[in-house]
Amino acid sequence: MRFRVEAVCISNKRGVPKKPVEEIELIKDFGIKGDAHAGQGHRQISFLAAEDIEKKKGGGIDLKPGDFAENMVTRGIDWSKVEIGGRVAIGEAEMEVTQIGKEGPTPQEIYDKVGKSIMLEKGVFAKVLKGGIINAKSRGHYCIR
Repeated sequence: MRFRVEAVCISNKRGVPKKPVEEIELIKDFGIKGDAHAGQGHRQISFLAAEDIEKKKGGGIDLKPGDFAENMVTRGIDWSKVEIGGRVAIGEAEMEVTQIGKEGPTPQEIYDKVGKSIMLEKGVFAKVLKGGIINAKSRGHYCIR
């Protein structure tokens, strides 16, 4: 499946919406340089489809990239069809899907803005296998390992 990146977002604190930036730097086995979720865990990167965000917007909510605390907003990939262990390549960077959806409540600041987060059902998480630079014009593809 081929897709494009529409936005890249980071925050320096967990549990808050992320802010769109020009580009992000992925670091192997760490995540995004400067992002609060970077580290040795299995959820170093998060993806959310622009199409899913638009459905939530249909409910009358004003949304911007990063409002659900996602790192990358994509278009053209149905994240519900990916599998744990699948590979995501964007430019030089390569990631492995490690989790689909997320358990737990929506952090309060995000809930106050958007209600229940669609990351709970629609978010996809990955760890970085190979680093690289990604921006909102990047193209990517997903394949089963």
